[in-house]
Amino acid sequence: MELREGILLVDKPIGKTSFSLISALRKKTGIRKIGHAGTLDPFASGVMILLIGKTFTAQSDTFIGQDKEYEATLHLGVETTTYDPEGQITATSTQIPLLSEVEEGLKQFQGTIQQIPPMFSAKKIKGKKLYELARKGIEVERAPVTLNVTTELIAYTYPELTLKIACSKGTYIRSIASDLGKVLGCGAYLKKLTRTRCGPYLLKDCIDGKELFN
Repeated sequence: MELREGILLVDKPIGKTSFSLISALRKKTGIRKIGHAGTLDPFASGVMILLIGKTFTAQSDTFIGQDKEYEATLHLGVETTTYDPEGQITATSTQIPLLSEVEEGLKQFQGTIQQIPPMFSAKKIKGKKLYELARKGIEVERAPVTLNVTTELIAYTYPELTLKIACSKGTYIRSIASDLGKVLGCGAYLKKLTRTRCGPYLLKDCIDGKELFN
């Protein structure tokens, strides 16, 4: 790779951590000053903006603050500690929501909403990352955050529900999954997640992240 400074759009592979992409790019280029504009969990894939060089890493907050878009697949009838497939199952349900109930439930996830950040997150309260407390079995009160979201139904074949979600900075898609599960009365967790857009940058413009590891 000849790029010495700028941004590199990468489709993060499932199973890789966000930092592993940075580490791989450092090895390929020999450049140490590399950052990112927003992480993705290991089970997720999609648009990651890698920032190369001091000029661009200094602008990380600008990139992180951009609206994002996702394709999310929820698994209904099961709840987990982390609201995603990496957690322990905490509850199950045999209730099967009707399509009309799903459509009605999604009305609560349109426009300006209030969301309580999940305990399994990197958000800090009094200097402590929430996931560090959660791993010790400690749950603390979290203030709700005001967000803007647009949620669109793509497909529903129980137990899987696939949504297109456009959202503002700081939105936890797995919290939307968990909260929608509660609205539907059956519980849910986020099974799959692909970030399809970050600001003006689209998934189709990304290189395959697997190339960084070759």
